[in-house]
Amino acid sequence: MKIYTKTGDGGITALFGGKKVPKDHDRIESYGTVDELNSYIGLIRDQDIDSHYKTILIEVQDRLFTVGAMLATPPEKEVLKNGELRLQKLGIIDSDIEFLENEIDRMEESLPPMTHFILPGGHPTVSHCHIARCICRRAERLAVHLSHNEAVSEIAIQYLNRLSDYLFVLARKLSKDLNAEEIQWIPRK
Repeated sequence: MKIYTKTGDGGITALFGGKKVPKDHDRIESYGTVDELNSYIGLIRDQDIDSHYKTILIEVQDRLFTVGAMLATPPEKEVLKNGELRLQKLGIIDSDIEFLENEIDRMEESLPPMTHFILPGGHPTVSHCHIARCICRRAERLAVHLSHNEAVSEIAIQYLNRLSDYLFVLARKLSKDLNAEEIQWIPRK
């Protein structure tokens, strides 16, 4: 299979199910941003961090492929001609969100309570987490925007919301693990 097909040279691409849309369509923006996030999480995983976090991030990347597939499938193409669901073996379920929540809770047990906002930075790995968190928030905003015009799975949006929380807490936990300075933002008086 060749990597280039030339079918997109005119600025048009196909969603799952074959529907043709412009490359700047809200669905493309939405799942493209999830792809960008997935790549950035790969960058975090490639850092010198505890293997537990790497395992969690692989799981997250797998789920993000699923979220991307969900966003790439227009509602009218979710059911195949034979009546089966196009993504019948894929999906985000409540336990995927609970998985992130449990990881957040576990990390927060060893962190001091937050009293102010945290300034991103302190260590390159921590900064990568904050950038991924921002990309995740953008992916969530784009999915919400898409949902105003087309059906979007609520659980996919919930997953992105929880993932951004996870990435924030991971940044804090890695700050601690890496002995990086965590600077709290204190408003001027």
